[in-house]
This record gives sequence, structure tokens and C-alpha cells, in this order.
Amino acid sequence: MMKRKAKTVTIPKSPLRFSSLCFFLLIVLFFPALLTHARIAIGIPATPTQLRPDQPYALIFGTVWGPDDHPIYGVKVKIRRAQDKRPKWELYSNHTGEFAQRVRAGKADYVVWADLKDFKSPDGKPWHLVREIPVHVENDERVDIGLHLTR
Repeated sequence: MMKRKAKTVTIPKSPLRFSSLCFFLLIVLFFPALLTHARIAIGIPATPTQLRPDQPYALIFGTVWGPDDHPIYGVKVKIRRAQDKRPKWELYSNHTGEFAQRVRAGKADYVVWADLKDFKSPDGKPWHLVREIPVHVENDERVDIGLHLTR
């Protein structure tokens, strides 16, 4: 009985190996995150409007009320500075109809309103906001407001 000899097969190496490709993609994808982390570590905020945790802030806190004086979930709330034309913040009311937005401490005026363009009421009838709410902030404080909707 004859034994078979194993054959040696050579495969040409590709100039770019799989591991080096993965390393390259890893660097390209995570490099911006590393830069952001480095900026935060030396004290530069990632975005100019982002508040750092150690900075004082004011809080605009509100509740969205429906026509039957029940809190309403899922309403888009927009907030802008009084001198601006476009909203700076967009948020949604939670399950208890409440929303909260941190703003810089110090004297400032804001305008808060509910955007009901994409909102559907349970009965299918359109709802309207009674009025936009002006908010004045003096320092690091909490300002409570209510947004009332009507039919």
C-alpha cells in the first residue's frame, strides 16, 4: 500500500491584507470620536452651544395641556431666543405632558410654542395653541410654564 504525499499549495499574498484594511477602517471611522473626546478632556466643549456639566444653567420646564385640561403626550415643543427667528431647540412632551430644556444662565428672553403641524389629536379634530409663551430668565433658575391647546 502506498502512502500519498501531501501537496504544498502556495497562494499569492494580496498587497492589502484583511487585518490592515480593518485597522485602516477603524482609524477612519473612530478618529472624529477621538478628536471630540480629546477636546472635551482639555476643556473645550464638543459643540459651542453645549453646556458643560459644571456650568450654571437655567431650566425652562413646562407642561402641554389639552382642551380638556389633561396633559398631552408627544407634542413637539420649540424654543427660540426672542431675537432669533428660527427655533434653537426642539423637544417632545413626555408621557406626563412635561418637557424641560437647559439654557444658559443669565438675563435672556425666550419664546416657547407647540408645533402641531404633524400632531394628530385622538378625535381627529385639529388643535391650536392658545398663544406663544414668552419666558424671561434672570439667572440660574427654573421657569415653569404651561402650553394650552384648544380646538
